[in-house]
Amino acid sequence: MRAWFTCTGAEFLARDLDDIEGRLAKAQQDRGFPGTAEQGGAWTQQLRCLHEALQETGGAGFTLALEYELLRLEKRVDAVILTDRAILVLEFKSAPPSLAAQKEAEDYALDLRDFHAGSRRHAIVPVLVSHGITGFDPPVQPWLLPTTPTQPVVTGANGLGALLRWVQASLPEPAEPLHGAAWVVSPYRPVPTIIEAATMLYARTGVREIATARADAASLNRTSGAILRHVEAARRDGTRVAIFVTGIPGAGKTLCGLNAVFGTAGAGRAAFLTGNVPLVAVLREALARDAIARGTERGEAHRRTRAALQNVHRFLEDGALDPYLAPPEHLIVFDEAQRAWDAEKSRRGTQNKPSKLTMSEAAHALDIMSRPPGWAALVALIGQGQEINTGEAGLAEWGSVLEARGDWRAVAAPLVLGAEEAAQCLAEGPRAWLALDPDLHLDASMRSVREPAAAEWVDAVLRGDAAWARGIANSCALPFFLTRDLDAMREALRGFARGQRRAGLVRAAGARRLRAEGLAAEVTADEVPNWFLNTWPDPRASGALEAAATEYACQGLELDVVGLAWGGDFIRAGSAWRPRRFSGDAWENVGKEDSRAFIRNKYRVLLTRARYETVLWVPRGCARGDEWRDPTRPAAEMDAIADFLRDCGARDLVPAPAATPAELLL
Repeated sequence: MRAWFTCTGAEFLARDLDDIEGRLAKAQQDRGFPGTAEQGGAWTQQLRCLHEALQETGGAGFTLALEYELLRLEKRVDAVILTDRAILVLEFKSAPPSLAAQKEAEDYALDLRDFHAGSRRHAIVPVLVSHGITGFDPPVQPWLLPTTPTQPVVTGANGLGALLRWVQASLPEPAEPLHGAAWVVSPYRPVPTIIEAATMLYARTGVREIATARADAASLNRTSGAILRHVEAARRDGTRVAIFVTGIPGAGKTLCGLNAVFGTAGAGRAAFLTGNVPLVAVLREALARDAIARGTERGEAHRRTRAALQNVHRFLEDGALDPYLAPPEHLIVFDEAQRAWDAEKSRRGTQNKPSKLTMSEAAHALDIMSRPPGWAALVALIGQGQEINTGEAGLAEWGSVLEARGDWRAVAAPLVLGAEEAAQCLAEGPRAWLALDPDLHLDASMRSVREPAAAEWVDAVLRGDAAWARGIANSCALPFFLTRDLDAMREALRGFARGQRRAGLVRAAGARRLRAEGLAAEVTADEVPNWFLNTWPDPRASGALEAAATEYACQGLELDVVGLAWGGDFIRAGSAWRPRRFSGDAWENVGKEDSRAFIRNKYRVLLTRARYETVLWVPRGCARGDEWRDPTRPAAEMDAIADFLRDCGARDLVPAPAATPAELLL
């Protein structure tokens, strides 16, 4: 049971309040939290307020749940009151009401709606109880067809009874009765963001506690269990194993990798390696902030996160410089391993930094991990169809290196033998060094919380299969909306991002002519941690909706709500997509198939960043008849993209009604 204390209204009114406060204090102690006089005083006030409100409203038939834990948010709801027609989510504050406090209560209500089975078909009302005001004033605009959850409602402590009566009178009788006892035992299974999950795992919360809201939660447990099983076999037998974890975008590969590093499999020294610099920066900063909040000294917190999360290119170069140096880790997780550089790219390095490598990154990784005495395990996380740069070798290079070495065994899901694209095929057929384990594939999207079919829809769109995409859209509540207006997209994102949910803009790095449409700013590498971790009204936060993150800044990360600005680098040409690049003062077609695939995959990354809604903004381009003024963005090209997305089932964005004065205060 997630609540620290539950009872009926009648039991609450009959109990000694000091006894209830004592039970809450014991529950706090049992969970390892220190008791404070401040917390005790807050409980005293809250319990008296609830007692008076239930007496005043005749709430003997209600149900109360106190200190209800929300794992995803790592917080607790102060109190939940369950009437016969509403779930009231109460947040108590001693200060005057603030917008931040209202958003906190609203966020709790949203969390219950999305992840608590007993809340999905009932009215949810977030309530801020402020001891800084007196009484309760009903909203100026009464509820006609209230959304679930409703907008936050504010009351003073002495007005809670009046608020309860108003809610009961304002809400219609539910079609399905709300039973308090059943609600209390209903499962709460949150889908954490990758940042939330990393923070919880780093604090030693196992993946089994980070369940999902759907039946496919078992896939995460199966895959995490399979990784642990194969790591333990290598540890026991003193062997070396490469474990390939495959999956669609947003299926939880990174989560499984982090669990391997921070959990039982990584007991001892383990490291999470990635070439995704923004992901490293964001996760390091998130873990460090959390560790500091838990009492770790700032410098020590940053040192620990640097050891756990490493840049894969630096790891490989350090190992290449000294061929006899054995790393301290026996287990490494190679994130986005399909993006490991081939030999040519490894030797060439980057424009800004010459390389010290002599082989492919896959070859160097296996060579370096062959040096620790005894056993070694390399967990390779493989994102299907997410290669976005020239020189990314795919699964085929890993297979070639394993075949040539002969001193490693490998295990992977069967699909690595039957991939359509050669680069995504580990081997052309069975190999003595390769064992197959279907548990190592994740085929259900965790990222799209409300609609798992979103990833399949994206795949159909990028294949150009409008009929298939439309069939998916007709069978579900597709979370993709289409607009031709930039301001309308921003307004919609602000409306979708209720509570403390995060919105942000994304765009392809190659969408160079978006600057002419009013969207020029990109999120720089230095800005990425603040963009993902800070919240509006901090202008550096994604919620400012000023700068857009490219595929390089957001791959592996996610937002709750995303606005995707579609560029002229990926347009419709007849019945197919035409990838392009901007060179000099004009667009030029991309001829090489791998380069065309990279551009297509960039849009796959961008289209799968949202946990909830994605708003697709297709600019109008240069007005018809005025193309001569700017031939780089003709309206006909943009119209064709919008028409195709609409044909695929993307829903036209309907402008939100103007807010009432009362709503503007919330």
